[in-house]
Amino acid sequence: MLKRPFYLGSLELPSNIFCAPLAGCSDLPFRRMTTAFQPGLVYCEMIKMDALVRHDPHTYRLLDYETSMHPIGAQLCGSKPQLAGKSAKILEDLGFDVIDLNCGCPVDKVTKDGSGSGMLKNLNLVGETLSNIIAAVKIPVTIKIRAGWDEQSIVGPEIVQIAEKAGAKAIAIHGRTREQGYKGHANWDWIRDCKQAAKNILVIGNGDLFDAASVERMFLHTGCDAVLLSRGTFGAPWIIEDVYNHLSGQPPKPRLAVDYRDALLQHLEYVSLYHAPRKAAMDLRRIGCWYLKKGQGTRKLRESLNKSRTLPEIRELILNYPWHETDFSTPEPMTEEAEC
Repeated sequence: MLKRPFYLGSLELPSNIFCAPLAGCSDLPFRRMTTAFQPGLVYCEMIKMDALVRHDPHTYRLLDYETSMHPIGAQLCGSKPQLAGKSAKILEDLGFDVIDLNCGCPVDKVTKDGSGSGMLKNLNLVGETLSNIIAAVKIPVTIKIRAGWDEQSIVGPEIVQIAEKAGAKAIAIHGRTREQGYKGHANWDWIRDCKQAAKNILVIGNGDLFDAASVERMFLHTGCDAVLLSRGTFGAPWIIEDVYNHLSGQPPKPRLAVDYRDALLQHLEYVSLYHAPRKAAMDLRRIGCWYLKKGQGTRKLRESLNKSRTLPEIRELILNYPWHETDFSTPEPMTEEAEC
């Protein structure tokens, strides 16, 4: 299961435990938190091909990274094959180690032009776009998909063969359809079917990996070569270390309330250094909920963070909270209003 090192083509990676590109979440501060635990590969947020080739400043900011974050990947999204190669070359020239093609994003504003999981409706377009990326660069290229648009059109195994023929080194499969969004459970059988369809291409499992035990179950159920951690990293950047320990047969490291407090304060520091004060304060409302969602009795603090307006106010709320009274071993049920 755990492989150290792990190879994508000729590229040596520290392990086969990866951190996913998370739109609106995996910015530079977020990746500072996760890369401290040395994942095998970490991705920046998804970027649009159109915006990249016209040198949109906001898009380039999404690609900010530090030398310590290598190996690092960038993820392209778009349904115009004629832009794919040019976009990929820009990313290679920026120093990225891996390029991923997004064929999985389910949100309407992405799929409306046929991008993201909209590509699952046009498999010829997937092959053409992927081939153009691979022809333009020397670094490894991967692809991330959902199992299909809906349960009546599961196309994962077919895309595995398309990606393999195009020369992609790996394919990540999220065990949900576009129609599901993030509801219900991921169907790992679909990932297993993709692994069985693969000849040489590596298969990366994704979906419902929220702790080390679920990662082990994913490997055993699907036979996948690597895993892609997504929402499981929210408020728990140490999940990577937990996975390493679990798969190596080492005892679990207890995560105490003080660990959550210190990590939240560290994340706050990174965010405040990187973003403008207003955006940083808004981001911390959401980030604070990530770290607090597993804590018994943290609802009042979550509510206070959601009403806060400034970084000093947020910092004081965190510092003055009675962490020694909080139990993170039995999460408090979250109502719909309390979710962040």
